[in-house]
Amino acid sequence: MKLLKEKIGYGFGDMASSMFWKVFSYYLPFFYSNIFGLRLVDAALLVLITRIWDGISDPGMGIIADRTHTRWGKYRPYLLWIAVPFSVCGILLFTTPDFSYAGKLVWAYATYIAMMTVYTAINVPYGAMLGVMSDDPKEKTVFSSFRMFFAYGGSFIALAAWQPICDFFQNNYGMSPQGSWQSAMIVIAVACCILFVCCFFMTRERLQTVSTVSVGKDFKSLLSNRPWWLLIGAALCFNLFNTVRGATVAYFFADVIGFDAHIEFFSLSILFYAGLFLSIGEVANMVGVALCVPVAGKFGKKTTFIMVNTLLVVFSVLFFVLPVSPTGFWLMLLLQIVISVLTGIMSPLVWSMYADVSDYAELKYKTASTGLIFSSSSMAQKFGGAIGGAAVLWLLDSCGYIARSSDAAAAMVDQPQAAISCLWMLMTFIPAAVALISICVVWFYPLTTEKVDDIVARLKVQRGMKSADNPQQDEATDFANV
Repeated sequence: MKLLKEKIGYGFGDMASSMFWKVFSYYLPFFYSNIFGLRLVDAALLVLITRIWDGISDPGMGIIADRTHTRWGKYRPYLLWIAVPFSVCGILLFTTPDFSYAGKLVWAYATYIAMMTVYTAINVPYGAMLGVMSDDPKEKTVFSSFRMFFAYGGSFIALAAWQPICDFFQNNYGMSPQGSWQSAMIVIAVACCILFVCCFFMTRERLQTVSTVSVGKDFKSLLSNRPWWLLIGAALCFNLFNTVRGATVAYFFADVIGFDAHIEFFSLSILFYAGLFLSIGEVANMVGVALCVPVAGKFGKKTTFIMVNTLLVVFSVLFFVLPVSPTGFWLMLLLQIVISVLTGIMSPLVWSMYADVSDYAELKYKTASTGLIFSSSSMAQKFGGAIGGAAVLWLLDSCGYIARSSDAAAAMVDQPQAAISCLWMLMTFIPAAVALISICVVWFYPLTTEKVDDIVARLKVQRGMKSADNPQQDEATDFANV
């Protein structure tokens, strides 16, 4: 068993990534349309193009990482090299320049593409580390669970603190909404930089995998890898589910719930706002992550995937019938908790399944393409985010949604009924349909628990033979003196 310190250190990496990713997914569309000042249709195209570029660049980064060789390993060095550029690009992304509309649009494209490029450069190697930190599939699930537990912890901090930080700078320093959003991102960016550096120093790569085939053969084996295709489809749907709901929340609270809704808790009257709704969901995600190992251990990864998505369909549909009232607000929170527990189970499960696909590829195709395999998971995540984020904005625009001006971001607007109905659908039936598609896809996924155990056993023999042929390999994996 690996040290607890190392598992915590590995978790720090996705804590940093997730703090940025959740702010991008949940608040960036609202920022572009209501703070930065872009038209909905332009913001939608921006999100789609930049996220597609981000996804396309992932396999390239995976290939580069697979062929990186340093005394620190293949993937781990990128945590140190990219930490500062990652944080700087995040700050620039939430900066609103005093340009014309065309100039601001160019700035938005340039900063978003830069941000997604450095996100790929650090997140793809980070994800691939899971495949070389241990050869035990159960321990990989544990590492993945630590990763997602800290990821949701970081998401909770970022989402819960975002609006209070913006309000702090606006109320205490007289900043404009644009300035307060930029300052809030500076705070988050500094924290993320520190977390990535800690992740680098607290983790180790223990398995040395060497890619002995050409890039073309790596791609050819990947494209013929049936479990990879199926998992890509299922993971894309899962991320689409999360992005559609998450990107809708800020709009849903602004135009369905309102800015002055409260819930009563004993003698306390608590403001019911988007940050509370999302941050409570992140805490529930952490509970789900803790449940992943025992649940997947009992039912198997494939069965757990199907069960969880079935429940996501049911509870997403139930959300549609809730009233907009104090009682309904409590029920909304309850369903948010349940749905978030379920998505919390799913997150480490998907990453652990990618590790199984990586082992399958190494055994069948005799190639160590861990970075390429894991970059595909990041690609699916970003494609899901691209499609989901753009779809939310396009659907709202087609339904006549009225965007606020940057100086009146908290003002009430009399939205057309079609836009209100669209917001309800985006919170309920549309994500439910996506979860249903995910069930259909993973139904054909062939890597059951029994098959994975057989792959691991045979792979140990294969790796042992390679080690015997090249005994210096074992020495090269010892990074204890770094």
